[in-house]
Amino acid sequence: MKTAVLASETDFDGWRVAARTMRLAGVEPAAARFMVAGAEGQGGLFDAPHSARPREREDERKEREFTVPAAFVDLARDVILHRSADRFDLMYRLLWRLRDEPDLIKVISDRDVAEAMERAKNVSRASHKMKAFVRFRQTHDAQGEAWVAWFEPAHRVVAKTAPFFQRRFTTMRWSILTPDGSAYWNTETLSFGPPATRDMAPAEDEVEEFWKTYYASTFNPARLKLKTMQGEMPKSYWKNLPEAALIPGLTAASQDRTEAMVATPAPAPNARFVRAVARDLHAARPDAEAVPADVAEVERGVQACRRCPLYRDATQGVCGEGPRTARLMIVGEQPGDQEDLAGQPFVGPAGQVLDEALEEAGVDRADVYVTNAVKHFKHEPRGKRRLHRTPDAGEVTACRWWLDAERRLIKPKLVLALGATAGLALLGRRPAVTKERGQALVLDDGSVGMLTVHPAYLLRLPDRAAQAEARRAFVEDLTAARRLIG
Repeated sequence: MKTAVLASETDFDGWRVAARTMRLAGVEPAAARFMVAGAEGQGGLFDAPHSARPREREDERKEREFTVPAAFVDLARDVILHRSADRFDLMYRLLWRLRDEPDLIKVISDRDVAEAMERAKNVSRASHKMKAFVRFRQTHDAQGEAWVAWFEPAHRVVAKTAPFFQRRFTTMRWSILTPDGSAYWNTETLSFGPPATRDMAPAEDEVEEFWKTYYASTFNPARLKLKTMQGEMPKSYWKNLPEAALIPGLTAASQDRTEAMVATPAPAPNARFVRAVARDLHAARPDAEAVPADVAEVERGVQACRRCPLYRDATQGVCGEGPRTARLMIVGEQPGDQEDLAGQPFVGPAGQVLDEALEEAGVDRADVYVTNAVKHFKHEPRGKRRLHRTPDAGEVTACRWWLDAERRLIKPKLVLALGATAGLALLGRRPAVTKERGQALVLDDGSVGMLTVHPAYLLRLPDRAAQAEARRAFVEDLTAARRLIG
């Protein structure tokens, strides 16, 4: 039995060196053991310890000959963050087989591959939940104001997810404490520390009451769906969410509040406000001569757009969102139900799929300008639901004026079209997405275009294996897009 001692539960680099050395030495998976230094219940009296000593020239020659796909390295990097005790062994089994089966990672029906992908997906989901449910509380120390959060992630994702908070809260000193380790940002350097306990974080602060008031005031009882809410906000996270204490009371009173809302007549709008808005919309209404000078003008113009009838049934127009210097622009079909209500692109289920796939592909959504080919939600009422309807060619053509304006102002290096409708808006023809996806297409303004499927397509696939394969291909397209923009 060969035993490799790793520095920590998430020591990917240590595992990588040890696993490669064992594989080159011909140590079969059944004879390989990986243990974490200081962990209880591991190791035995006759185990032979392994250390990553400098290899002889012959080993170095063999190592150069033995390469693994980048997809395997990325997969292993995530799987090792999983809490399962056998995660190191699982990835070593795959590494052992890769030498003789170089395309193994593509065989998603393989038991080990499917298991590794499922664990990586769970890690990605845990990272996403950490971004959604970390709640900072205000405190003060010798350096002034600081913000501290306590969080218990499903898997060991604090180091993986901390850069997200660094980018989002750049000017704020913060700490995130977890049972696995801690992350610290002092507005200049991101560092990591040892595990923490709940009592090390403040229990509450003054801002918390304002947050609870805001949450209660925005809670819409008419749109309450308990199963959906608990699916997106599992109860395991509630104990660390200040607003969670309000949820039982708000849900219990939802029926009465809904009936009261329906029975309350709509108030008459302020006459002065109506006149002011009418003038502003009229001024913003586009015509053949009006060319937006900046993205803010595009946003105002879309709200007043009457180029096609879709504005009549939509709540509002939904413009693009992202940095004005983005090198990558992603174009979807149209806003969905949630986007129509929020006024932001890709915030619904398809947006969540896109976010997770971008993260897997190594693309930060904060660096991407995201928009749609059509800016108003086209739908068909069905009881209380609004069912999506695909925009026709005339509606896409009418709205292309706004997409062209966004492209001219953002000047992205690459425009990625999600689905046939987005492809029609981008290319002026309806493309065959399955045949043309992933190809670099030169656009009329000299930029590069690319096609892939819409993330909503992945949600519609009923077969789990087909969905996993389609998701893998989608991530590959996003990875190719990342490489194209440098």
